[in-house]
Amino acid sequence: MSKEGFKNEVQRHLTGKETESWEIIYFKLYKSQIPVVEEALETAGLMLGTDKSRGYCLEMICADFLAGATLREHQP
Repeated sequence: MSKEGFKNEVQRHLTGKETESWEIIYFKLYKSQIPVVEEALETAGLMLGTDKSRGYCLEMICADFLAGATLREHQP
């Protein structure tokens, strides 16, 4: 078993919850963009429940965007 797998098994045993590997990613945002991002995360949190992480909220915002996005070329 890998070191990561062992850590996940210990965590699962201690908490009784399944865990998933994670990674920290960074974004450069302009100061004018921060209020928009914060409001979107706050709104998603209210819709999804206050126990949801900001990462989960961001995932749902992205999923919602992808559900409405189209990759077809714009036709005149």
